[in-house]
Amino acid sequence: MQLYALGLNHHTAPLSIRERVAFQPERLDDALHDLTHARTVREAAILSTCNRTELYFATEQPQHAADWLARFHQMSLKEVSPYLYTYPQRDAIRHVFRVASGLDSMVLGEPQILGQVKDAVRRAEEAGTMGTLLHKLFQNTFAVAKEVRSTTAIGANIVSMAAAAVHLSERIFERIADQRVLFIGAGEMIELCAAHFAGATPKEMVVANRTEARAQVVASRFGAQVMRLDAIGDVLPQFDVVVSCTASPLPIVGLGMVERAIKARRHKPMVMVDLAVPRDIEAEVGALDDVFLYTVDDLAQVVDAGLESRQQAVIEAEEIINTRVDGFLHWMQARDAVPTIKALRQHAEMVRAVELERASKLLAKGEDPHKVLDALSQGLINKLMHGPTRFLNQSEGEQQAEAARVVQQLFNLNSHD
Repeated sequence: MQLYALGLNHHTAPLSIRERVAFQPERLDDALHDLTHARTVREAAILSTCNRTELYFATEQPQHAADWLARFHQMSLKEVSPYLYTYPQRDAIRHVFRVASGLDSMVLGEPQILGQVKDAVRRAEEAGTMGTLLHKLFQNTFAVAKEVRSTTAIGANIVSMAAAAVHLSERIFERIADQRVLFIGAGEMIELCAAHFAGATPKEMVVANRTEARAQVVASRFGAQVMRLDAIGDVLPQFDVVVSCTASPLPIVGLGMVERAIKARRHKPMVMVDLAVPRDIEAEVGALDDVFLYTVDDLAQVVDAGLESRQQAVIEAEEIINTRVDGFLHWMQARDAVPTIKALRQHAEMVRAVELERASKLLAKGEDPHKVLDALSQGLINKLMHGPTRFLNQSEGEQQAEAARVVQQLFNLNSHD
């Protein structure tokens, strides 16, 4: 029985594929039961977020999980297999440690993923699909994630444009939770920004895009609302933070539109983040007293300042993870040895019982106790040494040297004595 991780994420699969293999919360229990029903997969947990769908499981046949994943989502294996990765044992352990620690996230070091992993484990526990192996794996996973976050600066510095947008907004507004945020566009950068702002739980988030269907895809992930792009001018005064990133060749937000919004807001400050090239927001907007306009170049400066320390934190985190992977594998190997250890002790106990019974009978007959004890010890030695001696005598050629090495290591012998 081996541990495996199988799935796809934002590194390997486009959104169109990730959507199709995502698990809806209401179907997760059924999925877990279905996956483990045939007993080919003994233990299982499913992590499903907007950026990844992953199965963590114990089995002897990992291909069964890939077949099941495709079948459950009514896809052919040929459709999904180009995007799948399968990690055996050591790689699987390392992967889940990295995921929970935020090293495999779209936003490096983001803290939300740890809570999502814990939710996945809780659902698997409630479904009854967690066993000894996965329980121990996830106990170690949470300990590793805590160690990484508490002993490194993995989440302390800004290393993405999206994170920088939140950081700059927090310079103006002490609490993002009290603000309303408007996103203009629905591409990957807006999705990243929405993920970061969602972590700060703003009062309201709205996505405006030329294609409302695409806006709805982004909005649904973060509990945001959707509006038409041509309605921005009417509602702009309602928003404290505006983040824009479209492919428009001309500005979408003009100076006059913002001037009217500031007047309607009674000069309450407004943060505007323009991530588009060419610009979505007219440059002249930045000259308004109550508007804090940041461009791609402004955010890049914030990102550059955090890169060096974050890179060192990643190195430190990877070292922690590698050490903990070795520790968990050692536990697994020791666990695998338990049946052999138990059998060895039972064999020794049987030998002891037989020799003790023989000695007791001799003592009952009045035999010399010293001779009985000597015979007892000789009997124990002969029977316990019979197996290793036969092992050495039956070995030939290259196996003989290996057999000698094993026995010397087993009994802690010094070959020079």
